[in-house]
Amino acid sequence: MPHLNRFKILQGDANYSFRSYFELPNDTDEILAEFGYGFRTARLQLPRSDRQLAGLQELQQQIEDTLPFVPLTSETAKREILIAPILSRVAVICQQILRIEYPLKVNNLLQGNWDYLIRADHSFVVVKAKRDDLTRGFTQLAV
Repeated sequence: MPHLNRFKILQGDANYSFRSYFELPNDTDEILAEFGYGFRTARLQLPRSDRQLAGLQELQQQIEDTLPFVPLTSETAKREILIAPILSRVAVICQQILRIEYPLKVNNLLQGNWDYLIRADHSFVVVKAKRDDLTRGFTQLAV
């Protein structure tokens, strides 16, 4: 659906970090339209595997044992207790490098640090831990 008389959200001469997109009040589809992308909500069908993956039971037990003793009230807590152990296991299973606090500058509209990055030949995973606002956090991640 074309946007009629759409106002510009981003100022071409301004600098935007990935955090800036979290702070914008606009909806995800409006911000992504600034980059020429669309957005729609749909059920995600991820590939499944029946392969046994080493270390998953131990990882699950570690997380379950830890959660009662560590409140996940900050992004840092979520990153260190939940995300880092899981992505470390993914990196080992996939035999890919896990980059943490990865700096990226595409241009003045796209720059900052990604919390985590796993990159393979034809795909990559970017993870951002958010404390409360998942909608705005998703907009930040989508950009």
